[in-house]
Amino acid sequence: MSTTHGFKKGNVPALDIPFVRVMAEATQHMWRFGWDERNGGNVSYLLDESEVAAYMDIERVIRTFKPAFPVNELAGKYFIVTGSGKYFKNIIDDPEANLGVIRISKDGETLELLWGLPDDAKPTSELAAHFMSHIERIKIDPNHRVVIHNHATNVIAMTFIHELNEDKFTRTLWEMCTECIVVFPDGIGIIPWMVPGSSEIGRETALKMAEHRAVLWPHHGIFGTGNSIDDALGLIETIEKAAQIYMLIAHHEIKQRITNKELIVLAEEFGVVPRPGILN
Repeated sequence: MSTTHGFKKGNVPALDIPFVRVMAEATQHMWRFGWDERNGGNVSYLLDESEVAAYMDIERVIRTFKPAFPVNELAGKYFIVTGSGKYFKNIIDDPEANLGVIRISKDGETLELLWGLPDDAKPTSELAAHFMSHIERIKIDPNHRVVIHNHATNVIAMTFIHELNEDKFTRTLWEMCTECIVVFPDGIGIIPWMVPGSSEIGRETALKMAEHRAVLWPHHGIFGTGNSIDDALGLIETIEKAAQIYMLIAHHEIKQRITNKELIVLAEEFGVVPRPGILN
């Protein structure tokens, strides 16, 4: 078990810190679903300074890192993030060894480690994609806080056999479960296959995040965002359930389906506006 360097006072158990506990429980949940094998997947959660200061010494910087690019738009912001090369299955037993609380410096040029990630461990290699996605989502929704990337099994499978057209992919998912159009009326963004971990894939993802809360990386996984861990994870769970149903029925004769008219009625009943063009 790693030491509790960075705590504000006493030997506070890491899982007694609310934002640490929710990260540990969510990552354990995703691992048990089989969505985060080995060190696959990453999470970043935007925190208020008061949340962090209640449990950690925000004046003590343990180490610093250089981000892949200056993040001036997030200057002074606090995040709890998963570590690079860390396994989701281990977080619940040793959060401090697998998570880190970081602050972006006032000039946006440096990441300051305040807690966790011992032994020269680093934040997730997908941090560029996370930061770019946070920047875009905050522009749209000031209450945005979470980005989750995982390898949701059926979502990945579906990208092999379904046309990778955003409108058609979204329409198929909406047909699979009655609740889908209500949960993600903005549809699904899809980027081309790209090598992960780069600023380039981060930029492509962020461009889609300007219009969608969920973005697919074909043959790799999904990025989901939200105002809380529950919100972002619930979005991914819903998309994955729809993809699972599609994979179960894709090779069968479809005798009935949810119609465009029924989807429009659903949207009206729940007060959501479907992405234009999909139900035309």
